[in-house]
Amino acid sequence: MKIELNPVAFVGNSRQVAIDDDWGNIISEITLEENIPTEAFDGIEAFSHLEIVFFFDQADEHNMVYSGRPRGNPDYPVMGIFGQRKKDRPNRIGLCTVELLAHNGRTIKVKELDAINGTPVLDIKPVFREFQTKGAIRQPEWVGDLMKNYW
Repeated sequence: MKIELNPVAFVGNSRQVAIDDDWGNIISEITLEENIPTEAFDGIEAFSHLEIVFFFDQADEHNMVYSGRPRGNPDYPVMGIFGQRKKDRPNRIGLCTVELLAHNGRTIKVKELDAINGTPVLDIKPVFREFQTKGAIRQPEWVGDLMKNYW
């Protein structure tokens, strides 16, 4: 089966290189692709948060891994790719929940998006409280250590 996707928008921000930390101060603008009508953003400002589905277009598809230590850190356990959020993954798809700061015509401004300048956006969805987890989130201790400087 072959699946073909086309970007609906592109990310614009100051981050030119995919590095793992210090994303908290990055403000991104997401601008609709020219073939997507402006009304695709109608009413989006009613939401505080959005889910951005994007494509790691600058990740080398030949560096894909299925298992390894997160960030190569020997203090972390070996984890399968689906137990971590690494960019070097099958299909190179990223997902991030962001805060919507502003909407102006064909552009939205968001914070807490960990995608670099020029990243193609595959989809944008509003966060519905009803789609969020109902219970407590469980995660290994190493995740907190890995994420301490991320935002």
